[in-house]
Amino acid sequence: MSVHPERSRAATDEDGAALVRVRYFAGARAAAGASEERVRVTASGTGPTAADVIDAVVASHDDRLAQVVAASSFLLNGVAVRDRSVEVTDGCEFDVLPPFAGG
Repeated sequence: MSVHPERSRAATDEDGAALVRVRYFAGARAAAGASEERVRVTASGTGPTAADVIDAVVASHDDRLAQVVAASSFLLNGVAVRDRSVEVTDGCEFDVLPPFAGG
């Protein structure tokens, strides 16, 4: 994973990568040590997917975040990710939502 400054909102760049804004909430924020970061995601197949974002986030942080991510749900541009093969494009927002307690 690479963290780069914002750039154009094209679907992907020349090498098929996408720059995604990853936002961390609650325990994910504490484990990541940041509320958000920009992640350059390369495709494992035809185009970058939600699974590729998750893999990039886990690979770039310690085991603490990996444990939180394993129990988390995700939003892509405000929509629940139910299929991790959904494609992500340059400029997407990807939220990491750990389980919340209380009500």
